[in-house]
Amino acid sequence: MRKQTLVNAERYITDDLKHFESRVLNAEEQRANLELKIFVSIRDQVKVHHADIQKIARFIARVDCLTTFAEVAQNNGYCRPDINTDGIIEIREGRHPVVEKLITGERFVPNSIVMDNQKNQVLIITGPNMAGKSTVLRQVALITIMAQMGSFVPAEKANITITDRIFTRVGALDNLSAGQSTFMVEMQETANIVNNATANSLVIMDEIGRGTSTYDGLSIAWAVAEHLHDLNGTGTRTLFVERRDHFLEKTS
Repeated sequence: MRKQTLVNAERYITDDLKHFESRVLNAEEQRANLELKIFVSIRDQVKVHHADIQKIARFIARVDCLTTFAEVAQNNGYCRPDINTDGIIEIREGRHPVVEKLITGERFVPNSIVMDNQKNQVLIITGPNMAGKSTVLRQVALITIMAQMGSFVPAEKANITITDRIFTRVGALDNLSAGQSTFMVEMQETANIVNNATANSLVIMDEIGRGTSTYDGLSIAWAVAEHLHDLNGTGTRTLFVERRDHFLEKTS
């Protein structure tokens, strides 16, 4: 069949070529239609069986979480913590679960700590730079979270109280684009803690008052420590890192 007349030639086509051309030109549209058809079919099946699918997904997620807990505990020598409602946090030979895996060529030195709502409520941790003060803070918070989520914890023995919230004031951050300096961010985080912490909370504070002058910073740190100790007449469990000797002398 003649298809086209050119200057010095004629173009012809056969039925087979015409059929193949049609298939090639329509392939993309047919592929899109087929994909849509398959998608709609799967969607309709999911809609019918969504309750069973969600139930199976929750079961698989739970099994995956628990088996991961078991594997991590087995491989890293974790212990099963005791849970109490007496406000006691007692950790013997505790370790930071992340730091101990990252250090190479040396041993992570375990730390023991005891906190309660009577005699060991506010603990001030001091020492030089790179002494591990911040590691101890994070270690206690992580072990508390791990215990409450049902995991074994990196310690020789642990007795952890039920904790409603964990408040943290760590690092030196700013939000200059919003007009918030390092000191302002620090004070906003501190204000959130003193306004919302309860007797069942755990507070970890890593040096406050660094964004202002020395004596102003010391006054703020001292006042916040006293407030947390006397909060609501019962106080709240607080780990307070401070490397300023003046602050320790005043609070003693």
